[in-house]
Amino acid sequence: MCWPRKKEKKSKKCSDIDLRRECVLRSLVVYLNEDPDAFFKEYESTEEAEGDITATVMGIYSIKSQGHQEPDDVGVVIEGIKVMNNISTVINAFIVLFGLIYALDLAYLDSMKYTFEFVQKILMNLDGHKLNVKIQQLKIKLFA
Repeated sequence: MCWPRKKEKKSKKCSDIDLRRECVLRSLVVYLNEDPDAFFKEYESTEEAEGDITATVMGIYSIKSQGHQEPDDVGVVIEGIKVMNNISTVINAFIVLFGLIYALDLAYLDSMKYTFEFVQKILMNLDGHKLNVKIQQLKIKLFA
């Protein structure tokens, strides 16, 4: 985990900003009652990834070798096809995917619609006056 437990000192905090951002993004998905495992796929080998990617509608995959903290490959999948690979971090892959959704005029995944709506309407302030109730409640909690 990135944040210290109650008894740990603050000096043991995670210093990698990309890992912290990934933790925040995954936490947002969980907070909004969506399934992060359906969207963020983690594999230990390329062969394992290839078989599962073809059945993925939209998502981000990362391939990590055993014992390594940094992923060997991070990429974006749309409709079972690797659209982009060799992206540096999961958070950058999410940004690329968000851009591709807009550029290709794709619909958000039903299983991740609240997360994408939060990013679109709260973080990017695009069409922010029409908010879903769940997103409105989160916005009130964040800005209170």
